[in-house]
Amino acid sequence: MIKEITVKTALSRSQLPGLEYALNPYRGCAHACVYCYAPSVIHRDEGKWGELVEVKVNLPRILSKELRIKKKGIVGLGTVTDPYQPAEKKYEVTRLCLELLLLQDFPVCIQTKSSLVLRDVDLLRQFSNLEVGITLTALDDGVRARMEPGASSAGERLHAVSELTRNGICTWIFLGPVMPYFTDVEALVDVIAEVKPKYVLVEKLRLKEGVWERVREFVQGFKPELLREYERIFLRGEDYYGQVFEGVLRRCGEKNIRCEMNRL
Repeated sequence: MIKEITVKTALSRSQLPGLEYALNPYRGCAHACVYCYAPSVIHRDEGKWGELVEVKVNLPRILSKELRIKKKGIVGLGTVTDPYQPAEKKYEVTRLCLELLLLQDFPVCIQTKSSLVLRDVDLLRQFSNLEVGITLTALDDGVRARMEPGASSAGERLHAVSELTRNGICTWIFLGPVMPYFTDVEALVDVIAEVKPKYVLVEKLRLKEGVWERVREFVQGFKPELLREYERIFLRGEDYYGQVFEGVLRRCGEKNIRCEMNRL
């Protein structure tokens, strides 16, 4: 369901490292990723995650006013929603915001799971300081469709990275969250190497409020034989990621890819 709403503010102070501001054109996300932490951040309980998307229809007008008085800093587009989710095709809130940010030459960092980002290449290539991060969690599209049912396929996302890079736009890959036994990290690194992003950021699954319930439901419905392993890793705290991260570092080194990871 799509609902149009109005807001009083556009830019908020970001809690994420490397970002001064957060700008989220939508509340909720139709990608409906089972591991998403956003529901715990936006504090909303209105049905199943992914079923309701609220479009901030007046956001560009509010942003235009704020950009005149805000100190210049990096704007993160899509910190608790995907700025290129399906509703963006119709509403173009993200594109309108990008046009305003470009006029004021604000640095921008976009993160998305959608190939729709290619629609805005004409704008993106004009920024003096902009980068686009594409999230990849599973190469197998059968797995991806169960974990991220509303998002673009891995192939479409890899194509987006390739096209963005070809157009001189700085790109990076967020390889995460690494979902135990579902994310084939070595296979992903191999295909990532072919599209030549600036770097790869790797992160484990973090069980913020409500995430374990959705992840457990996903595992139980898709691969119930893995449920005990998930309980061992996430409820009993037994190590899984140490060896996986070492494998990612080794593979990235072999492929000459710069790799960063959050082990905390």
